[in-house]
Amino acid sequence: MSYHELSLEERSNIQVGLLRGMSQRAIARMLNRSPSTICREIRRNRGAQGEYITQHAQRATCERRMPCRPQKKLMPGTELLDLVVYLLRKRFSPEQIAGKLRAMEFPNFEDAYVCRETIYNA
Repeated sequence: MSYHELSLEERSNIQVGLLRGMSQRAIARMLNRSPSTICREIRRNRGAQGEYITQHAQRATCERRMPCRPQKKLMPGTELLDLVVYLLRKRFSPEQIAGKLRAMEFPNFEDAYVCRETIYNA
């Protein structure tokens, strides 16, 4: 069985089911999900008083996921991006820039190396 995150609609159905007094197993059957998925969702995303609110659950899930995503190396307004743009304007290829960055030492950056694909995508 493949993994799929709960949608906003499914979270809304969980809230409605709980308000109607349905068991977690009944909610799981209604959504065609594992009972443990519903149990885990309610446990992770209930409020301070123990209530489950769809919008709170969705927001909490999104906030937890943000740190999981890799951060971009070439962010707008950074010295590293400015240097890459400068070298591109000087007609260096992304491959040449990646090689130059690897050879140079940058005390201001923890990891100044970017591959050519990153430069192409920026």
